[in-house]
Amino acid sequence: MENKKFKSGFVAVIGRPNVGKSTLINSLIGQKIAIMSDKPQTTRNRIMCVLTTDNEQVIFLDTPGIHKPLHKLGEYMVKAAEGTLQEVDAILFVVDVTEDLGGGERYIMERLQATKKPVILIVNKLDLIDRQSVLPVIEKYTKAYPFAGVVPISAKEKLNLDSLLAELNKYLPEGPQYYPADTVTDQPERLIAAEMIREKVLHLTRDEVPHAIAVEVEEMKAQPNGKVDIRATIYVERESQKGIVIGKQGSLLKKIKTMARRDIETMLGSKTKLDLWVKVKKDWRDRSNVLREFGFKNP
Repeated sequence: MENKKFKSGFVAVIGRPNVGKSTLINSLIGQKIAIMSDKPQTTRNRIMCVLTTDNEQVIFLDTPGIHKPLHKLGEYMVKAAEGTLQEVDAILFVVDVTEDLGGGERYIMERLQATKKPVILIVNKLDLIDRQSVLPVIEKYTKAYPFAGVVPISAKEKLNLDSLLAELNKYLPEGPQYYPADTVTDQPERLIAAEMIREKVLHLTRDEVPHAIAVEVEEMKAQPNGKVDIRATIYVERESQKGIVIGKQGSLLKKIKTMARRDIETMLGSKTKLDLWVKVKKDWRDRSNVLREFGFKNP
């Protein structure tokens, strides 16, 4: 029987790079969809995640972090994030409680002024700070912007997420269930697998290498025995980066493969054979045609 009070809506999760947006999405959904790393600008696409309860369906858009772009890929990411703000019913603005309100946050709040959407301030990383120190942080933010609500949380420890959803529910319109109840994302498994591989490269490399990485899954094929064969290519911008990703006698690439396969098998629920290759695509982040090939369409 249809419940006339059922609520549904689209919610943007926005904030500076590395404040815990992807961790929050994964904690709310209860499984890993958005990739995580301590490197800025980890999220490159608007990953859509779906949370369905008896009374509501929330479609979260995990946006790329808003930052000053340094190349065409950066411009794409910022446009994608800002474009999302016009399409949603509510916005979660995630901030890191351990960092001061700075130019990056003010830049985002300026962008939010134009949206006329309810914005809920999500003060994240509560597990890293003494509770008494949270109130002055909240006070600074609420003086700077008229937030519809404020919820302090720890995405990592899953602390106060019920309060977040209760606050969010106030701003969701009554509406239909857009997706089946068991749907957690609109992203194809192939894209999630590629992102899981990229996440491992982010974890295991440093300096300029993480930002120069793109991953493309070229083949994903289920075998009669239930095993899934995956062939993927890790693209870098320079020969020197290729050597770093492969590692001495292939040691780093082997580690990437082992770690990524574990996550992919959990996602697919089946054994996986993962073949990885590393290729150079010179300066791909600044080449519009290559960005289109990798699925970065102009928002």
